[in-house]
Amino acid sequence: MNGGTVEKEKVADMTKNAGDGVELKKRITLFNGVAIIVGSIIGSGIFVTPKGVLEGAGSVWLSMIVWCGCGLLSLVGALCYAELGTTIVRSGGDYAYILETFGPCLAFLQLWVNLIIIRPTAQAIVALTFAYYALQPIYLACSPPEIAVRLLAAICISILTAVNVLSVRAATRIQDIFTVAKLLALFIITIAGLVMIGFGEVEYFQNGFENTSTDVGSVSLAFYSGLFAYAGWNFLNFVTEEMKDPFKNLPRAIYISIPIVSFVYVMANIAYFTVISPREMLESNAVAVTFGDKVFGVMSWIIPLFVALSTFGGVNGLLFTSGRLFYVGAREGHLPEFFAMIHIKRFTPMPAMLFTGVMSLIMLISDDIFSLINYMSFVQWLSVGMSVLSLLYLRYKRPEMKRPIQFPIAVPIIFLCAVVFLLCVPLYAAPKDTGMGVLIVLSGLPVYVIGVKWKSKPKAFTNFIESLTMKAQKICMVALQEDTCSLDQSS
Repeated sequence: MNGGTVEKEKVADMTKNAGDGVELKKRITLFNGVAIIVGSIIGSGIFVTPKGVLEGAGSVWLSMIVWCGCGLLSLVGALCYAELGTTIVRSGGDYAYILETFGPCLAFLQLWVNLIIIRPTAQAIVALTFAYYALQPIYLACSPPEIAVRLLAAICISILTAVNVLSVRAATRIQDIFTVAKLLALFIITIAGLVMIGFGEVEYFQNGFENTSTDVGSVSLAFYSGLFAYAGWNFLNFVTEEMKDPFKNLPRAIYISIPIVSFVYVMANIAYFTVISPREMLESNAVAVTFGDKVFGVMSWIIPLFVALSTFGGVNGLLFTSGRLFYVGAREGHLPEFFAMIHIKRFTPMPAMLFTGVMSLIMLISDDIFSLINYMSFVQWLSVGMSVLSLLYLRYKRPEMKRPIQFPIAVPIIFLCAVVFLLCVPLYAAPKDTGMGVLIVLSGLPVYVIGVKWKSKPKAFTNFIESLTMKAQKICMVALQEDTCSLDQSS
């Protein structure tokens, strides 16, 4: 134990030399917040999912209505999260809200599925999408080799993990730049579509309700596909503690971001239908690439390039918020203490960032990665539903809580009803995938009992873990945020 004390004293000395408290700094501005939301939402979805929306909707105009409806639903959900984020001013998003309302067990299960499946697989899939489109201009006549795609995806994850470990400012700068690139790509597609409309290319809009689906299940799946493209609207809540003036900037970022995304999504879909028939869209696995081939000719390679830029920024946004989620989970005692530590000079959650990066690289090896993410759609909406339910619960049980923002009670109730409907869809449409998702969630129960609830672990085991943590702490030059308080008091 003396060795552990010496290690703590060394870290304390390094912290003093750093000249600042060991904590995550408030460096995220309003513009950065908008970039995080827009950059997290706009990934590969808008470039490929219009096919899924049209498949469920059946007609051009109903698919447009679905895109607008998904944007409106995302905005209503984001408004609920604006209230949650300014009432419970903690990073961690859904995890923090479920922990505050429903206690540690359910919060741990939410953290568990994010830890082992949702976040690593999402990061790996978006990185693979980046690699595929980045290599496509080189392999014009065929698909890129799988080994090259996986290698480039691994390089992408490694570079962005390193950036997020080294500097919060650099990570947010990357997010800003690539968000602008994404919007530029969709702006070019939209302008090209408007030019085509100017040339009279409106054939597919004239009988736009032809083949409209009347099956509730099919239309529901169309909404599911559209909402996949809007995923990420709640990501800013994962980094609330690092925002400058979160009471003002969190809701402002939401009010600005969601309408921007909704507008560019609808306009991009209008552009697609100027030259792509409904039949062609249903046959295409990459609608934006098909659009580029038809409109840009020899310059069609710019569309895969823009998709690559978009997904690169998407990986950065996922890594940035995932690291904060695991950091908060460790701070609450639900993950090893080492993951709750911060670099004493760079003020980044270095261990948590390295962990999420390594987990994503491991997922690249799996051949079943897309199956895993299918299992988790139900769980993700369940987390959102529980967060909104916590908002209603806290309104009723703790009316004295400070709420800088409070929307009419109808707003969270309407959104919760929509979430319940979205939870019922996979039970009907994909019961096997839903069942697997639930089983993966329940697999966290024994881990919770042994790792969190069991306090009287053998002393030899706890000493070993403490020694290991101290060594890792010294190597990585990290310390707990609480160490700052003791240092300040001692000085």
